[in-house]
Amino acid sequence: MMKIKTKKEFASSLPCEMRTLFNRGAAILKRSDPQASNPSSASNLRPNTSNEAKPLASVSLDLDNQWSYMKTHGDQGWEEFPSYLDIFIPHVLDALDQLNLKITFFIVGQDAALEKNKDFLKSITDHSHEVGNHSFHHEPWLHMYSKDRIEREILETGNLIHQVTGQKPIGFRGPGFSWSPNLFEILLKNGYIYDASTLPTYLGPLARMYYFWTSDLTKEEKNKRKELFGTFKDGMRPVKSYRWQLPSGERLLEIPVTTIPIIKTPFHLSYLLYLSRLSKILMSFYLNMAIFFCKMTGTEPSFLLHPLDLLGGEQVPELAFFPGMELSWEQKLTTLNKVIRALSRHYKLVNMSTHANSILKEDDLKVVKL
Repeated sequence: MMKIKTKKEFASSLPCEMRTLFNRGAAILKRSDPQASNPSSASNLRPNTSNEAKPLASVSLDLDNQWSYMKTHGDQGWEEFPSYLDIFIPHVLDALDQLNLKITFFIVGQDAALEKNKDFLKSITDHSHEVGNHSFHHEPWLHMYSKDRIEREILETGNLIHQVTGQKPIGFRGPGFSWSPNLFEILLKNGYIYDASTLPTYLGPLARMYYFWTSDLTKEEKNKRKELFGTFKDGMRPVKSYRWQLPSGERLLEIPVTTIPIIKTPFHLSYLLYLSRLSKILMSFYLNMAIFFCKMTGTEPSFLLHPLDLLGGEQVPELAFFPGMELSWEQKLTTLNKVIRALSRHYKLVNMSTHANSILKEDDLKVVKL
């Protein structure tokens, strides 16, 4: 098999239509980046801060802890709530400072309830980042809860986050991209201005199949997780932000985790890291294509991060089953820098509430009835 080392070699190996798309995407990035010819330059580790006339894009991080991955995967010992927040949070805050980037951290209530985590969680808002609600128990079957249980979940988590960080969350993302009409009613009732729980892709069932294959879940546990990462129907949902219209007539802003417009494949950092294991050139092509389609369709991305996108397997050996854990922290950080640099050439990167308030000013926002 030919080993591809350069972008030119990679482009020449593609079919004609894909080669044209690759060249267009690369040209889009190059036109906006006067230093693209020297990607190793130290100055390129910081995104372009010139934001004149740029559309917005939001960046967020689901602060899923070690125990929550173990719980979803069906591993024993999660009930002791093992944590890597003491390692991860200082590392990620330093990385974001280096990028001059302020984002939204979606925090799990159980972590906010534990004394050992409180100082680390407070440091998030001390660094001027925003916090959001990511449920209390981090169970991807949240949509199966009764309405009363969902409300307890939202209220308890919101109160704990406020007590620990000094900031009241006004946005929510469901664990495993879970949501329900009852959830939206409760969010509106309690002053939330947006939900960010949908992932409009057809690939959710394939991701769920892989997850089950690598786990020791019982039939009952798999049934609970039967909609983990979404269903094929989620691929029909809009990629751009829109308003849910509830049966009551009330409306709630939805900011989906952005997938590539038209083709609906994910491009958050977990997927880009997976591609980088195969080929860094392939990852760059895929990222360029995602940005190209977003710009072509007028989509303002909401870009998602997870802790395992930045933690190496040597730091959390218990989660070695997760794709990409053979990569080191340094390798992952290099990829993050590259991705943020690419996004920032085309978008002004902001936290979720800033993005939400901007979107809510639009007059032609699509409405989707439940």
